[in-house]
Amino acid sequence: MRMVDIIEKKRDGGVLTEEEIRFFVEGYTHDEIPDYQASAFAMAIYFKGMNKHEIAILTDAMEHSGDVVDLSSIPGVKVDKHSTGGVGDKTSMALGPLVAACGAKFAKMSGRGLGHTGGTLDKLESIPGMTIQIEKERFLKQVKDIGIAIIGQSGNITPADKKLYALRDVTGTIESIPMIASSIMSKKLAAGSDAILLDVKFGSGAFMKTLEDARNLAKHMVEIGDSLNRDTRAILTDMDQPLGLAVGNALEVKEAIDTLNGKGPRDFVELVVKAGAISLEQAKLAKNREEGEEMIKKAIDDRSGLAKLRAMVEAQGGDPTYIDHPEKFPLAKHIVALIAKESGYVERIDSMAIGVGAMKLGAGRATMEDKIDMAAGIVLNKKVGDEVEEGDILLQYHTNLDLSEKERKAIEKSLSEAFEIAEDKVEVHPIIHDYIK
Repeated sequence: MRMVDIIEKKRDGGVLTEEEIRFFVEGYTHDEIPDYQASAFAMAIYFKGMNKHEIAILTDAMEHSGDVVDLSSIPGVKVDKHSTGGVGDKTSMALGPLVAACGAKFAKMSGRGLGHTGGTLDKLESIPGMTIQIEKERFLKQVKDIGIAIIGQSGNITPADKKLYALRDVTGTIESIPMIASSIMSKKLAAGSDAILLDVKFGSGAFMKTLEDARNLAKHMVEIGDSLNRDTRAILTDMDQPLGLAVGNALEVKEAIDTLNGKGPRDFVELVVKAGAISLEQAKLAKNREEGEEMIKKAIDDRSGLAKLRAMVEAQGGDPTYIDHPEKFPLAKHIVALIAKESGYVERIDSMAIGVGAMKLGAGRATMEDKIDMAAGIVLNKKVGDEVEEGDILLQYHTNLDLSEKERKAIEKSLSEAFEIAEDKVEVHPIIHDYIK
């Protein structure tokens, strides 16, 4: 079998066999297929696509290119949740403890942030002492004992995907539904959970800009999971404004704690309750979503979700007093209010502008080598649908950087322009636009 023949077959719109796909994945993982041929193959897929069977085989081959986590020693249904990334997305830090408090086993391998989207691991590391790199036996015991662990991926999970993603990033082939879907699902499947809930975001602050593109990606991923015998479901959620009020690592941890204390922002609470209900249904702990929602709400009201977050932090070496007293998180030395210059109603908040602004304030990375300032970020005072009077505070930005006047003015201009103010009242849509199972 020759790689050039496989490239030409896909270039001409042919359907690849299982043997051809596995030949590519294995060969590329072991450096037997050069980057220039893998680039040509990725471009052929970009233009010609793949059918359901091809995508499932590509996913399975990448899943098994390295270590696959075996969670079978943990009793019950193991659930996982994955977000395609967004601004202010701290969902796992609230949803995981809540579903664990309801009896589910939440075993999650998460990622770091890059660019305008934050990573769950970075946020958790704002808690002093918190470690996200723990060995497999400790991970399994923690999930078994307290029902939840959120850790970093091991070095040898889906090496084929790591290589192919890095190549796609520099060859203009990132935006391919078959390759996005197989990349995400190979990692989720290798992490070993029985049930996966996908939070596919769309809008200005998301990778998928339109609802239709998000729906297409979600359907492909659900089909992959189902074809490989995992209960896979997806929700399509709005990222045309940041999720919740806080954007930035420690700021988002504090908002997750507030939410578990029953004081979370409306849109974030809505997402956590509805997504948590689906996870409980997947775990066979709730007969339907309505019952699941009541269980999640009870875990907020009785603070059992908060107790699970505290237990997870303590088990992973973090200081649990920060969960009890979130005021212990250090504040940035500069906290600046941005004032509304007109009255009306907030019609839209450009998530991308807010996310990029937070990154420039020190809350995110432009490259993987960049150091994050855990205290930096943005806290919104107004959300879509809120009434605004001239002189009201739109947001406060937090930074430890000593910005020049030019830098400060540029950031403030961008953040101010992120808010679109309308004269008339604005309809507020539900955070979840669709559910796919």
